[in-house]
Amino acid sequence: MRQKTPRGKLVSVVLDEDSIGRSSSDVEHERKVAIYDLLEENVFEPDGHGPETYALRLAIVDRKLVFEVTTPDGGPVITHILSLTPFRRVVKDYFMICDSYYQAIRTASPSQIEAIDMGRRGLHNEGSRLLMERLAGKIVIDMDTARRLFTLISVLHWKG
Repeated sequence: MRQKTPRGKLVSVVLDEDSIGRSSSDVEHERKVAIYDLLEENVFEPDGHGPETYALRLAIVDRKLVFEVTTPDGGPVITHILSLTPFRRVVKDYFMICDSYYQAIRTASPSQIEAIDMGRRGLHNEGSRLLMERLAGKIVIDMDTARRLFTLISVLHWKG
């Protein structure tokens, strides 16, 4: 039987309250689910650090995405600042299709909802892959972790 390589893990995620605009209940629900799912299962290991547990604070400062990584007790590990420019189009498109999806689930046929949802998942995957590329050499994450982080980044980026 093959042993799994130990990996770092997030045990806490905080979104900077000053970065979060008022959002719809649907967006707030997505945020809460993403944080819950992220904490349940994730791969998160800052480059040069071992398979330990970490806390993450996400914020947007001066139109830049700030990943502040600490130990669970608040000791500094590393801070990475990423430009949001590469994410703007995909986040905008993602929220447009999410709005369509939330409207569709109230009135549209199952086949229409499925078509919109496929587009929504495709954009979500695109944003997640972009995040993995932007974090390459900085923080090791897997696709599931990237998907959940992209949801949180979208919530921070979208001021409603």
